[in-house]
Amino acid sequence: MTISSLASANYAKEKAKSIKLLGLDVDGVLTDGKLYFSAQGDELKAFSILDGLGIKMLQKSGVQVVIITGRESPLTARRASDLGIEIIRQGREDKKAALLEICAELSLSIEQCAYMGDDLPDLSAIRSAGLGLTVPNAYEFVKDHADFCTEKAAGQGAVREVCDLILNAQGNLNAMLDAYLT
Repeated sequence: MTISSLASANYAKEKAKSIKLLGLDVDGVLTDGKLYFSAQGDELKAFSILDGLGIKMLQKSGVQVVIITGRESPLTARRASDLGIEIIRQGREDKKAALLEICAELSLSIEQCAYMGDDLPDLSAIRSAGLGLTVPNAYEFVKDHADFCTEKAAGQGAVREVCDLILNAQGNLNAMLDAYLT
């Protein structure tokens, strides 16, 4: 880790202390950002198991996780259901507006929210959230405006890295990990 990435991690950890909600984009965050189609036209998506367990641990700690995505996909709805994610907004290009709506529904301030995205439709949510997050394979302009960029790539444990960051900042990570030792 370089000095600048260490400073970024410390800054993100400080901001993560007050996070009550993590908003996630799907394509390019929960997945590798590629669209896969079968010969029959069926859409396929690959999700990381590491990310899934990180999301469950974060939820167990009391941080709510939501999905906000520009595309509509039954695969996204299924993955959200599998992970116990109750709030999902599909077909939403204005991610900031969707995030603000969710904040209002849950009586949270935008500063209590983290948002993780990878491309221009995510940028306003990244910049507005209390903690703006992205991935190393994000569009460069988006990376320039995020508070923190993960080391892991999208679909390869990047969300787990963020979950661990928030859990650690809030003093919950060690207890979560210790539970797996017994």
